[in-house]
Amino acid sequence: MKIPLTYNLRNLTVRKTTTVMTALGIALTVAVLLSVAALVQGLRTSLQASAHPLHVLVTRKGSTAELNSITTPEQFQTVKAKPGIAKNAQGEPRVSQELITVVVLESPENPAGINITVRGLTAVGMAMREDARLVEGRMFRTGQREIVVGRGIAERYPMARMGRKIEFGRGYWEVVGVVDAGRSAASSEMFVDLNQLAADQGRQSALSSILVRAADQVSMQALMNELSSDRGLNLDAQAEKAYYEAQTSSAAPIQIVGTFVAVIMAIGSSFAAMNTMYAAVARRAAEIGTLRVLGFSRLGILTSFFIESLLLSLLGGLLGCLLVLPLNNMQTAIGSFVTFSEISFQFEITPQIMMVGLLFSLIMGATGGLFPAGSAARKQILVALRQG
Repeated sequence: MKIPLTYNLRNLTVRKTTTVMTALGIALTVAVLLSVAALVQGLRTSLQASAHPLHVLVTRKGSTAELNSITTPEQFQTVKAKPGIAKNAQGEPRVSQELITVVVLESPENPAGINITVRGLTAVGMAMREDARLVEGRMFRTGQREIVVGRGIAERYPMARMGRKIEFGRGYWEVVGVVDAGRSAASSEMFVDLNQLAADQGRQSALSSILVRAADQVSMQALMNELSSDRGLNLDAQAEKAYYEAQTSSAAPIQIVGTFVAVIMAIGSSFAAMNTMYAAVARRAAEIGTLRVLGFSRLGILTSFFIESLLLSLLGGLLGCLLVLPLNNMQTAIGSFVTFSEISFQFEITPQIMMVGLLFSLIMGATGGLFPAGSAARKQILVALRQG
């Protein structure tokens, strides 16, 4: 015969203080795990949104990022003439040679400054980033020291807002526009005229990378194979998506440390749940004896106490989910070990992450409740009645 679920719910409500304190311990553990998961998911979403499915990124063979890659104008002209490249409305190949550098920006949170990516582009390169829409000001003009910043940069760094001037290279660059690229990494970059930046940096013949828009998936694969196998060019070609996916490694240390902390806290929370349930078994010895006299089996008692532990941990899991909900869509940033600059993104709490948190809490409850439930089930009727 099964013990009604209402019996367990009543016991949890009767022991309000113990129930709340144990549930809060589990909630904090779940909150730590979910915070880390939301951070990693937000970074992954940002980097995935940065890549166009038909974009091919071309860099110098052996380079690990655009920042340490060098491509020449001659290589650009050769790549531009390859078949399988999409054309724009004017019939020109959608190919963009780009120059990447970094500038240090200070913020109230980080007076020492953080590396921010500056990308030199032509009009073709800017047009290839359809998701980046101008929300304030105007685009930079060719041949001028003008800069357009991503919205994530403008929000986090006061010195990069409209009308301000940023000093790098050989002079000051005026911020003339702000672009919103949604969740993509373009919101973490600043855009300037390619030729002006190259002249300022003395790199007219040593630019960084080439971005190519393929006509279709078949042409894309053929183009990557041809460019990578051409020994004369000495270039590597990879899908832009693969390049950005590699940057998720930046979150690996945080994910490892956060998960380790969550596991340590989970062990403590499991012991707290175990102590709570052992105390409940000791206080309810007479009840256990009475249940046995009424005909409830040992298995029924074990199941009842085990379910009670699961309900307690589920309450903690739900509280943990509520604790992290304010983090959803909160703007943050992380330094990339690939680009050596900051990537802005938003915490993203998905239903899948919430389910992981609830499952994690139930595992803690199961771990902490199994032994006390077994202890309750093993009690002899007379011994239990005497203890009561």
